[in-house]
Amino acid sequence: MLGSFAEAEDAVQETWLRLNRTGVDGIENLGGWLTTVTARICLNMLRTRETRREEPLDAGTGTRIGTGDGVRIPDPVVSDPRGLDPEQQVLLADSVGLALLVVLESLSPAERVAFVLHDMFAVPFDEIAPLIERTSAATRQLASRARRRVQGQAPSPDPDLIRQREVVDAFFAASRDGAFDALVAVLHPDVVLRSDGGPKRAGQTVVLNGAHTVASQAATYRRMAPFVRPALINGAAGAVVAANGIPLSVMAFTVSDGLIVAIDVIVDPDRLRTLDLSAALG
Repeated sequence: MLGSFAEAEDAVQETWLRLNRTGVDGIENLGGWLTTVTARICLNMLRTRETRREEPLDAGTGTRIGTGDGVRIPDPVVSDPRGLDPEQQVLLADSVGLALLVVLESLSPAERVAFVLHDMFAVPFDEIAPLIERTSAATRQLASRARRRVQGQAPSPDPDLIRQREVVDAFFAASRDGAFDALVAVLHPDVVLRSDGGPKRAGQTVVLNGAHTVASQAATYRRMAPFVRPALINGAAGAVVAANGIPLSVMAFTVSDGLIVAIDVIVDPDRLRTLDLSAALG
């Protein structure tokens, strides 16, 4: 719902505190109560986040005060591709692709809540409508609009993880060798690359579209090649780039029909320091 580990923990903690204050004796459907309360807390957090994004620009810098301008890649779930322990398996079972989370960031709070609750958790529209203060019919329309955007911008990844890894490995091999044509060959013609540099590396916050445009960054990928550590990013083939134990980037790939359709990259040093990358870095 939130795309942030810290915010998700805050939402769960707030729900727990409210449950303690309310007590379970008067709650007929505990699961429904927890879903409703947690969703409402998440909705309020999303609305607060949206308000921050609408704050005026800093006249001196041209960036939004306190928000950072441009792409923000949600927090990734990073796992060791060589095998998952039971706790990691549970995490991945509940995770969604990073490209999908990026698209969810573009939805309005009401659209996001309606889509996530209905399409991912099968909550009926009649139960979602009061949360977002809409009619059931309007809630259905919000979810439908969100679904169209998700389907158009976040294709479902190939289910074969081995095939995903082969495509990602081919991408890095072509990058390492400076083989432009081979690089283009593994990219979908409409591939999108999103990079989140954060406030300290604003110049690396970019969105690139098209196979030739993305492949033109081959020199950058080539420099990273010696430091690539294979990893599972939200359950899909990806990589952590680290030199001397210091993480330089997290790269998530969405592979569909044997081609890379999306690459989502975090290079923000502050974000990287807060992520648990131990599974990939050993």
